[in-house]
Amino acid sequence: MDKNAQAARNKKIRHALMLVLLIILFICFVFPFILVIINVFKTKADITSAPLALIGKHGFTLKNFPTAMEKMKFWRSFGNSLCITILSTIFTLLLSSMTAFVIVRNKWKATTLLFSAMIASMVIPFQVLMIPLVSFYGGILGILNHRATLIFMHTGFSLSMATFMFHGAINTNVPVSLEEAATIDGCSRWQTYWKVVFPLLKPTIATVAIIDAMAFWNDYLLPSLVLAKKELYTIPIATQVFYGTFSTDIGLVMAALLLAMLPILILYLFLQRFIVEGVTSGAVK
Repeated sequence: MDKNAQAARNKKIRHALMLVLLIILFICFVFPFILVIINVFKTKADITSAPLALIGKHGFTLKNFPTAMEKMKFWRSFGNSLCITILSTIFTLLLSSMTAFVIVRNKWKATTLLFSAMIASMVIPFQVLMIPLVSFYGGILGILNHRATLIFMHTGFSLSMATFMFHGAINTNVPVSLEEAATIDGCSRWQTYWKVVFPLLKPTIATVAIIDAMAFWNDYLLPSLVLAKKELYTIPIATQVFYGTFSTDIGLVMAALLLAMLPILILYLFLQRFIVEGVTSGAVK
């Protein structure tokens, strides 16, 4: 066997091994999700006795969904999560894109220091700020237990990463010549941003929107610190009603998690084609 044939054979073997490895990793990744889908239509007894069975001894049931929705006050929690997620995402997109535009187009020492401080803040764990944050906003200002407070905090914590992504996108995808042409045509700085710069950032906007919306929607720790009133609970906090001291109804938990997952999954399916383009738009100049 000549060297070319041997090299081609080795290449095929490597590709086959890589494919097998990827399939195994994919199965490991989606297995918990499949397990939720299988068990959400079973009774608690069937889940406990045969969690891997496709259908339990008591057959197929849909009772978990209405029971879970009633116990966790689903529509109230859904409305809270939807309001907080949408407003936090909108504020993050607007503020971060405008901040990045100012930083990129103005080479001042102040903007350089601001951008450096924002990048540095990304490495600070939230757990370090958790106790001072609650002590200050709750003990001193007394503004906890408000949706607006949680929206404000979500926006603040997500601003640095979003600004970093928009900074790279504007540097790469928005030529200065377009802005100069808009200025010659009579556009103000504000009009140039909205009519020229912002429309060119659609892939990055979609990427930041899905990343932040998923983070806001699924967040448990920060809302649990800020929102103590049951009428303000988001979906992740509302699911804690199913966890008892001595027992947990796994069927209701899975039904609640599946209901919480669907809205953000639908959003991802609509925006997924923009995500890869948005992530790589600021990577290469």
